Amino acid sequence: MNFLTNSRNHEVLYNYYLSYAEGLHMLKEAVMRGLKTFPYKKGKHYIAVDGHDPHGSTEPNFIVHQVTIPVPYVMEVTFESGSNFDRDDIEPLVGETYDKALRNHRVEFDNKFQTVFHFKSKGYDDEQEAFAKAALSNMIGGIGYFYGSSLVQSLYNQQPIPNGAAPLYTAVPSRSFFPRGFLWDEGFHNLLISQWDASITKDIIGHWLDLLNVEGWIPREQILGAESRSKVPSEFVVQHNTNANPPTLFLPIRYLLDHEQKDYDFLRRIYPRLQAWYNWFNTTQLGKMPGTYRWRGRNATTNRELNPKTLTSGLDDYPRASHPSDDERHVDLRCWMALASGVMADIAEAIGESSESFRMTQSYLSDNRLLDALHWSDENNAYSDYGLHTDNVKLVRPKSPPLQPGMPPPPRPDLVRSVKGEPSHNFVNAVGYVSLFPFLLQIIEPSSLKLDIILSHLRDEELLWTKFGLRSLAKTAPQYMKKNTEHDHPYWRGPIWINMNFLAIRALNYYATVDGPYKEKSGEIYTELKNNIVQNIYEEYKRTGYIWENYDDVSGRGHGSHPFTGWSALVCLLMADSY
Repeated sequence: MNFLTNSRNHEVLYNYYLSYAEGLHMLKEAVMRGLKTFPYKKGKHYIAVDGHDPHGSTEPNFIVHQVTIPVPYVMEVTFESGSNFDRDDIEPLVGETYDKALRNHRVEFDNKFQTVFHFKSKGYDDEQEAFAKAALSNMIGGIGYFYGSSLVQSLYNQQPIPNGAAPLYTAVPSRSFFPRGFLWDEGFHNLLISQWDASITKDIIGHWLDLLNVEGWIPREQILGAESRSKVPSEFVVQHNTNANPPTLFLPIRYLLDHEQKDYDFLRRIYPRLQAWYNWFNTTQLGKMPGTYRWRGRNATTNRELNPKTLTSGLDDYPRASHPSDDERHVDLRCWMALASGVMADIAEAIGESSESFRMTQSYLSDNRLLDALHWSDENNAYSDYGLHTDNVKLVRPKSPPLQPGMPPPPRPDLVRSVKGEPSHNFVNAVGYVSLFPFLLQIIEPSSLKLDIILSHLRDEELLWTKFGLRSLAKTAPQYMKKNTEHDHPYWRGPIWINMNFLAIRALNYYATVDGPYKEKSGEIYTELKNNIVQNIYEEYKRTGYIWENYDDVSGRGHGSHPFTGWSALVCLLMADSY
């Protein structure tokens, strides 16, 4: 590595730092210990590392070399791996050689982008196209290779233990804030990745399926190794092998089956592992009644949450039954299993395996009459969860204990849940993303009156419609924009999420192209909703420079972590009308 030297116009300052760190996850802390201020010209100061770490070991194991340069300045840093030495046929990627290679790759990228997404025929200008390219590039650029063990709590162990160390090749939701694999995010990621390069998606799916344990379970959040665990709140680190996550990997597999030439070797390789995963769902996540499913992992004893979270569903604080119990029926999980059953049947038929049980399950779970009997609420006029529930709950602050003479006031107690009425077994009457799932995953028959009702819900501004996209929970719902705890802001209780809006637009496109009485209505909502979402994400990108985790349902402004070029990057597919 060659470092800059002083010149007439630029004074280059050098500092170094030797220290010891127990691992990669402690590098930041070790470097922070070494930062000091140094005098500069005209009474100014600059911050830099300084020599040896006084708190470190006498045997340092890393060195920091800091170069401080007045801006504006352009510098080039190159790193060459050991494999590049003694190879006379390859020029180092520096200077003009690098510039030429970069120009060639940019041309190749632009050409491939047009071939895949056909933006020129869509009428987008250069700035809008550059925005879509940025979304795609950041998604692809966020793909990484990870290695390590998850901490797993099993029924067979008293304490969490590391599972077997394994590699994982995966995209991530946000390189800066969520730099690790999330199972339910990854299916959405690969709806975009598969259209760009199907071979990458196949590699990613293979790695995720390699994480199956002997029971057929995959940890939902991949916090692999000490470095990853140091960045995650302790409550989320341990993975429980009773808890599922939406099987969204079936979404890109469905796309590959429908749009790519069938790769029979790939399908044969993944089939046994997919079958084990599918069977795990169908044995561990069943509800009490035939044809019902229930997410595990809800806390039935907490008094700190307005509505106990269902992290396993991916829709963390979305309102479910107020009192978790074994009697719950979750409509979204039933729909995920209908999708999975159809994909499993198609794979089995493609590779010459028996598809009968999968096809029968798909037919059973897609039967609209049975679905309506279990999940349609006449009172709410919507598909709904079912369980032990009351809407008469709120967060209240307990009275502080009496102040004792001479003692400082005690800390203010946290809010706790107060239940004013006895819960009963009934539907959870809230219109939102969960109530849309039979529509989102295209299970409702095109001729069904229920489809017309859902389309009306989509377009109702008092329910889900905004000029920025579909809000996650209707304004009429009791828990719309309510905090779940004193410290948890509403997450899936109003904000606009792009993954769910993508599924809605994809479903509208489907119902607008198949025969049925609501074909024209679906098409009209499709065009308006797609344009609203694309316009808002683009305008927020221009305003802030970021694609965001979610968007405010009143102002359209980006919220949450940023940059968030995980499933929010699906805006690229929306712009391309490619599903």
